[in-house]
Amino acid sequence: MTDAPKAVLEGGPDDLPDRIVPLTAPEPGPDIKIPFRGGYEHFRATARLRETTEGQLPVYEWWERTEVPG
Repeated sequence: MTDAPKAVLEGGPDDLPDRIVPLTAPEPGPDIKIPFRGGYEHFRATARLRETTEGQLPVYEWWERTEVPG
């Protein structure tokens, strides 16, 4: 297990493969963008925490999907 900060994702597609994701970005912000099926699933930070197998993690909720042109 790595020491990188992580978050747990709520909502979005039922078949999204990972619900615990690293919080890696050049500039951490209030959103996480996950590439999935030719687009991106967008998750926003909440004030909630959830107990997981990887410890207590911040919860990010799904709020929209954007398509990649092409």
